[in-house]
Amino acid sequence: MTITADSTDATASTPSAAATAPGTAASAPSYAELAAKYRPIFERIAAGAAEREANRELLHRQIGELAAAGFGAVRVPREFGGDGASAPQFFRLLVELAAAESNIAQTLRSHVAFVEGRLYANDAEWLRRVGEGSILGNAWTETGLVAVGGVGTTIERDGEGFRINGTKYYTTGSLYADWIQTGARTADGQDIIALVKADAAGVRIEDDWDGFGQRLTASGTTVFDNVLVPASDVLVETDQAPYTTGVYQLIHVATLAGITRRVVRDAAAAVRGRSRVFSHGNGVPPREDIQVQQIVGELSAKAFTAEAAVERVASLLQEAIELHAAGADPAAFEEAVHLVEFGSSQAQIVVTDLAQRASTSLFDALGASAAKTELQLDRHWRNARVISSHNPVVYKSRIVGDWEINGTVPEFVWRSGTAAGS
Repeated sequence: MTITADSTDATASTPSAAATAPGTAASAPSYAELAAKYRPIFERIAAGAAEREANRELLHRQIGELAAAGFGAVRVPREFGGDGASAPQFFRLLVELAAAESNIAQTLRSHVAFVEGRLYANDAEWLRRVGEGSILGNAWTETGLVAVGGVGTTIERDGEGFRINGTKYYTTGSLYADWIQTGARTADGQDIIALVKADAAGVRIEDDWDGFGQRLTASGTTVFDNVLVPASDVLVETDQAPYTTGVYQLIHVATLAGITRRVVRDAAAAVRGRSRVFSHGNGVPPREDIQVQQIVGELSAKAFTAEAAVERVASLLQEAIELHAAGADPAAFEEAVHLVEFGSSQAQIVVTDLAQRASTSLFDALGASAAKTELQLDRHWRNARVISSHNPVVYKSRIVGDWEINGTVPEFVWRSGTAAGS
């Protein structure tokens, strides 16, 4: 069975891709406008972050408030109900959200990547759905004994639609989502993406994620038991934006940058509030201690560098987006895509280290009281460490080195599974 993309012409009743490409001088809002709209929500979310972490309180209310305000559609053109922001504007905003609550930034990862894909395809129907407030989660990864690149989830034709069967894990965001993106494979080996309503009959989402970090992303199990999916909600995997993997990784980098920014805020606030000193210290209040000031200054520099890396990769993404919208020469567009992919890897290599070191050295500026459970300052390291475990950075270093030396371009769609001979 071969599945083809839906025959409906998504561009038939909309402006051209070039006209709707977000982020042009004529369409993008100012960053001040975006910040004024969303920053008050971020501040409310940040205020309860430590308490939610301590109690493992899930994020339904906070994500619902963001969705109602339109955060899921920041990149969607205004004619479809969004803000029409550029990629650099959005990722700058995502860093702010991650600083408030890194669990939410990661929870929205698949949603963000999906929106970029629908912008690339100029898919009016899905852009409208997102503009109306729909949030998407993911169900991609399968665990157990499956070969690298293997897919156990199946899709079969059933009348005018399809039936999906399979079990996924690390389904970040699905518990909070209206729709779930899942990968499935036809009997003849074709990879497809099904967009499944989260409340559809046969869908079961389990909150069984037990990682020590990013505990509120609900990245557990999703089961599809003979779930019916209309043909209009099935996409061919090969039709996705060629820079999708770079976008997925950039979201992780932005989340790490946000964690590092929050480390600076928490460290500075804790130092300002301290009065206790040590007999072998410098004999001044902690806020005036030059060694403590040095530590916080170094934390600040790490956060600044991490955010700069995010903004640089986001600008590369914007360049690729605009080349595509303008119908650029394929070779020029391919080069732009490569810069996004390798840029996200370069940023990952550096920002992973910055975030983990910052979230540890935070404690060097404070006393033993900083270890109190109620403060949850350890969450910064735990969250950074878990995010850094995705798409292992050790392999990225080699890939970037091979590219710099030999011009080698790897497969950008990463897949996992059981090694041959295991």
